[in-house]
Amino acid sequence: MRILHTGDWHLGRTLLGADLLEHQAAFLDWLVDLVRARGVDLVVVAGDVYDRAIPPVDAVRMLSRALERLARTTTVVITPGNHDSAARLGFGSGVDPRVRILAEPSGIASPVLVDDADGPVAVYGIPYLHPDLTRYALAAVPDEPLARSHQAVVGAAMDRVRADLAQRPGTRSVVVAHAFVGGTEPSDSEQDIRVGGVDRVPESVFDGVDYVALGHLHGPQRVGSGDRLRYAGSPLAFSFGERHQQKSVTVVDLDASGAVTVDLVPTPVPRRLVDVRASIDDIESGAHRGAADAWVRVAVTDPVHPERMYARVKEHLPHALAITHEPAERTERAAARAVSATSDPVEVAADFVAFATGAAPDDDDLAILTEAYEAAAFAIQRAGDR
Repeated sequence: MRILHTGDWHLGRTLLGADLLEHQAAFLDWLVDLVRARGVDLVVVAGDVYDRAIPPVDAVRMLSRALERLARTTTVVITPGNHDSAARLGFGSGVDPRVRILAEPSGIASPVLVDDADGPVAVYGIPYLHPDLTRYALAAVPDEPLARSHQAVVGAAMDRVRADLAQRPGTRSVVVAHAFVGGTEPSDSEQDIRVGGVDRVPESVFDGVDYVALGHLHGPQRVGSGDRLRYAGSPLAFSFGERHQQKSVTVVDLDASGAVTVDLVPTPVPRRLVDVRASIDDIESGAHRGAADAWVRVAVTDPVHPERMYARVKEHLPHALAITHEPAERTERAAARAVSATSDPVEVAADFVAFATGAAPDDDDLAILTEAYEAAAFAIQRAGDR
């Protein structure tokens, strides 16, 4: 069976204010053509289809059209990610009988069955499982909730998968899951999903399955030593931290024994991402004209803020998305204290406490900061699901 594994589309997302919908539409057109050209039997989308729980109307229409086109030639299985509202994403299940949205934790042990010449393949969906929302529903014993951790709820979900699979001798298996698995490399554009100070689950949680199609991390990568567990990654770069990643989709051939072979197919690059750090004279000299067609993040290094800095940079780098003044003599200490997209929110709060009080927070203070951060993140997640 030929499977195309993708995910983390984040339809409706912007890049430093630049609208990506046109480029996301081009990716979906390319994807439909690839599915037809490669004779793909099954497309699995491992979550974060939308960038937020209430997506823009244009993104909803774009997804609907893409699913309708894919369903003409293949089966599509989608599971929600932490950015998606499971209820709102569920609209797609009405597009076509060959489009299945596996969004409910209660249905984790009810796979989609897809047949080929070698027999059936059971496709299980594990949506993003927030421990505070699912630790009771997935508990084996009523009124005895699971531990408040991602490992506990994802482990319980996989126990259900393995129990159902045990009743299907000879059936090959695929799990489509949205989770953060240990031993992998995150990017700076992914949303923090920690609960109880921990956001990762061990690789061993997914034992007993032929292929695990993972979503959440934006860099394509394998988990462990083989290709049985993989992140397809996002099809587009969503931050300058991802500018060196080779974006792709994963084409997986699953043979009669359940063994997999993998082919990474590079996705189209709508516009390169480039960093430029230079003086205004250097920029105006044309030294960086090779980046004129790219999305650029510019740091102007003159000792004094240049007059009309923004307009002068845009004249030579018209697609510059971020233009800042960063004098070359800026101290390393000042740069180190800057808050970026990759900064740990709890560490940032701890730095503020130290700045405001003159003393670093102790263990009790850090516990309170962590609890407050997680409560706020949980409230945002609940609001998005309504």
